[in-house]
Amino acid sequence: MYRFHDSKVDTDLFMQLQDLTTVLSGNPDMDFEHNYGSFIDLIDSKVTASRFWDKSKGEIRETGLKTDVLLRTIGTLRFSSVPAMKTYLDNTMESGIPKFSAQLFTLLEDIRLEEIVKKERPGTKKGFTVRKNYLKHYFEKQLTANVTRGFATDEIFCLLYLLIQSDNPDPVFPRANEKQLHQLDDLKPLIYSVFEAKSTGDITEIATQIIFRVSEHYQDSINEYFIFPISHMESYTKNTLFDELTRTDELVNNDQEDIDEENSEYFDEEFSTWHRENKNGDQKQNFMQFELEQGTKTSMMGGGARETEDADQAMASIQGASGESKEKDYSEMEALDKKEESNATQDNENVFGEANKEAVHLIKLADNPSREDEQLCQEYVKAIEAYQRKLANTIKKTIEHKKNAPRKDLLVGRLSKKLLPIVIDETPRVFYKKNHESKEFDAVFTLLIDCSASMASKMEETKRGVILFHEVLKQLDIPHSIIGFWEDANEVRENYQPNYSHMIHSFSDSLYQNNGPKIMQLEAQEDNRDGFSIRVITQEMEARREKNKFLLVFSDGEPAASNYDQNGIVDTHLAVSEARKKGIDVIGMFLADGEIGEREEDIMKNIYGKEHIMVPTVSELPEHFTPLLKKLLLKAI
Repeated sequence: MYRFHDSKVDTDLFMQLQDLTTVLSGNPDMDFEHNYGSFIDLIDSKVTASRFWDKSKGEIRETGLKTDVLLRTIGTLRFSSVPAMKTYLDNTMESGIPKFSAQLFTLLEDIRLEEIVKKERPGTKKGFTVRKNYLKHYFEKQLTANVTRGFATDEIFCLLYLLIQSDNPDPVFPRANEKQLHQLDDLKPLIYSVFEAKSTGDITEIATQIIFRVSEHYQDSINEYFIFPISHMESYTKNTLFDELTRTDELVNNDQEDIDEENSEYFDEEFSTWHRENKNGDQKQNFMQFELEQGTKTSMMGGGARETEDADQAMASIQGASGESKEKDYSEMEALDKKEESNATQDNENVFGEANKEAVHLIKLADNPSREDEQLCQEYVKAIEAYQRKLANTIKKTIEHKKNAPRKDLLVGRLSKKLLPIVIDETPRVFYKKNHESKEFDAVFTLLIDCSASMASKMEETKRGVILFHEVLKQLDIPHSIIGFWEDANEVRENYQPNYSHMIHSFSDSLYQNNGPKIMQLEAQEDNRDGFSIRVITQEMEARREKNKFLLVFSDGEPAASNYDQNGIVDTHLAVSEARKKGIDVIGMFLADGEIGEREEDIMKNIYGKEHIMVPTVSELPEHFTPLLKKLLLKAI
């Protein structure tokens, strides 16, 4: 899990909710967001679920969030009338109780929409039952609290909810105030009519009458349990939000062509052609589509035919007589260039993730190491020498064992001294072969190091681990790259988020004897946009020919960068998943200052799954890093 404005959301659950939002809305650009309340917003293309459910746990929280999405994407999107809601807001604007009015409508409309959703998708009935039971228990506690605090309007709202959701036609509320109970009795006929409502207009009429009666005796509510289900209401003109998504704008001008109907000819006969190669009926689209905003309205319908002109036959003759040129044909080059340019633009927008559209990749090359860097590097090499020697020897022994160990129990090869299987087995395996050559390391590594400001106190010890990594792989002739990454917060502008890759070692120069001191140039900088940097490295590693590809990400916490706080962990989780699907093993290395908290463990688990290591202090990095590197190297033999 990770904290989301002081709330916790499971990353896998977040992705489920995102998929649910996209599929049910029918809009691939619709995003899911965890927000103050549950609403749908076509202007910003998002559907939200309420943080209210963070107070619950396990199945209740998951069910609450999913039913929020169901109500908005199936219910509000398709079955709520926008004009009726606009009229309701206008009528209740001067009621004096706007908060009560908004959440009363949402409550009543959601009850109507819930029945529609359950009818459309019967499998959701169990989820809505869980939702209903939890909310009933919650409003029972809220009723008691509002009575105690003297919040009369909030008390009325709780009574309304409990009356609607009660299994008893005449429930009793012994803790409620007498005044509110009399008001509730007065409202009962209106409340019960909710179950007969067939449209949003019916709901708004009921809610308006309740508002009229309540506003005479009560001030606005203190608490806000629900919010209005549609954002940016003023921007919509169609009957439903679904109509807004699929609308076709009319022409800007409204002039019409003058037609002499008596002299015009129209043949109401269909001339159609069909070919299986271009059939597109299953795609529900025309072969060519034009969206016209300006023009003149004519009387010619789709079935009408244009009268031929003299030039038509001439053009047909020219086209029919054309042949292949003897020279080079450049006719398609311009269109091809435009297509490639378009694809490149689209790929650039999508390849690094939706959350990184403004991120720009910049490369910083390592400088030539100074004398001080060389001396410090030598000290670090001596400090990790014992770990390096032990690890290298273990790997070499394993290689020798694989090289010399014979393969036994074969059907062909050299005859073994153990001949008993000839007597007792139907298919005796009494031959063996020796391995004269060991497998080479078919592997490549990248070490990606978080250079955000929070790494300042850990960078020196981190370099020790990096040097251990470098020295062992160099000794075993395994290509590897070492890259620091950060986002320059001071240079961030609108539509521009500079993200640096500090190239300490590239794959080509990582085996040079004199390049170790460059590691000393790793320094803490600014922010960290992990998902973007992981995708950049994934592209580079994907192009490598090695069979085994390993990406190790050193970090001390969750991603933090410009406009990246809310979705940074989800985006990084996606980047890791994408890399793994491309055959790259991604391991997260968490560097702590001491004791590791539950929150930090949850963050790493949600980003990297089981493939992560928690290091309590960076001084213990070699001890944790050695068995990991051993495991990965043995896998690559």
